[in-house]
Amino acid sequence: MSEIKTKVTNKNPKDFINSIEPEQKRKDALVLLEMFEKVTKEKAVMWGESIVGFGKYHYKSERSTQEGDWMLVAFSPRKQNLTLYIMAGNKDSTDLLKKLGKHKTSVGCLYINSLADVDQTVLPELIKRSYDFMKKANPSSS
Repeated sequence: MSEIKTKVTNKNPKDFINSIEPEQKRKDALVLLEMFEKVTKEKAVMWGESIVGFGKYHYKSERSTQEGDWMLVAFSPRKQNLTLYIMAGNKDSTDLLKKLGKHKTSVGCLYINSLADVDQTVLPELIKRSYDFMKKANPSSS
């Protein structure tokens, strides 16, 4: 079985964010860092090379022997967009998603091009809903 590559590292999240180009993506990532820390009251931790995560839980796959640790919520300033790992527990958040602004979603992620495209009073509530859902679903989370 292959080993999971996305693990906690000792890399400093702020150093990672400060290395991001272009400048606007770096500025957006700094705002997200502050927003996630405020909502979760968790310290940011790097997961792999490019994911800034908050909190963690241990999982065991029901379909394989795979198990490991994963972040409760996270974001990654990717080249194409800002990827927010916050859709867990947000299947009932269509009300907020309608108010959010320009975005795309997948099963576990919210994709936005720029923070200027979304309502920054709605985004923290989406983060909070997902974080609270993940904490409740994983009582041994930290």
